[in-house]
Amino acid sequence: MTTLASGHKASLLEGDEWTKLLEYFPNYKDGITRLSPGGWVFTKPYINFADRFYNFEFRKDDVLVMTWPKCGTTWTQEIVWTMRNNPDLDHPDADVAIMDRVPFMEGDIFSPGEDSTEAEQMPVSEMFKRLCPNADPRKGMSLQLAKALLDPRTLKTHLPFSLFAPSLLEKTKVVYVARNPKDTVLSYQHHHKLFKAQSFVGSLETFVDYFLEDKLVYGPYWLHLKEAWERRDHPNLHFVFYEDLKADIMSELKRLDAFLGTGLSHDQLVNVAKHTSFGEMKSRNNLFINKDMFKNEAIVNQDVLQKDGGFFRQGKSGDWKAKLTPELIEKMDKWIRQKCDFGISFK
Repeated sequence: MTTLASGHKASLLEGDEWTKLLEYFPNYKDGITRLSPGGWVFTKPYINFADRFYNFEFRKDDVLVMTWPKCGTTWTQEIVWTMRNNPDLDHPDADVAIMDRVPFMEGDIFSPGEDSTEAEQMPVSEMFKRLCPNADPRKGMSLQLAKALLDPRTLKTHLPFSLFAPSLLEKTKVVYVARNPKDTVLSYQHHHKLFKAQSFVGSLETFVDYFLEDKLVYGPYWLHLKEAWERRDHPNLHFVFYEDLKADIMSELKRLDAFLGTGLSHDQLVNVAKHTSFGEMKSRNNLFINKDMFKNEAIVNQDVLQKDGGFFRQGKSGDWKAKLTPELIEKMDKWIRQKCDFGISFK
């Protein structure tokens, strides 16, 4: 057991729970760790980076986009970056991969360990080479890039508030996006089937059970939401629902513009709305990490990609009504009543 700077204790899954998990997530073979308190679940490499996340030096001009996975993070980070850097759609870095412009802070916990032979084969982005010329990519490209990025930085995380220093909101602005758990679980399952680092091989029913039992990586979702909801009135936190972004993007962009202090004109907000629309984002799918990633069979399941779509799959709200069985809906409704009883409601 390892004690982290956040005060959490980290221990690796063992025994029957670990054996059963490997049946459904065979590519998590290097280990899964659970933190206490909270029950947060991460890949084993998280332990090596945890204190660096907790002690990360945020700057006053930073904006951190925080969500649980598949709650509209990539969409929101592109909205925020465009509002802050490219409202006239003429920024020279607009065609740079999203993950280089807005680093995924803990992306390294899904990469091979620095002693692994796979680590030597990982592609290194041009921006990493430019901003981190003397850095060793095996020691965490995402985190090193986040540190080296020039102001104004827009950063992305799926980590909850409790795994950052308590001073986070005193130092920087956070945009938090929440989403209906029923759509979240469907999108997260697709993600686990698409990317081979996760490679979920079970049924939808099994995946929902893992979600409701707080056993998925990044779980528990309800606690992630609760920590943000309790801070929703802080002046440096902008809390928004994915469904509201989908329903009335211009109204939400105006709210976000006021929070960020970007002072954009109506025409610039229209630019942002069009440039970050689902169709436009999907057409730039190859700019997620790099243009060759989705062709790499070692990273992406090509059968799932062709059958069910890529990272930008549907961009809908309410898809759960057609995809979840009545039994799963009833089970999730019960979970929402029990776990999300802190004042939040979903659309």
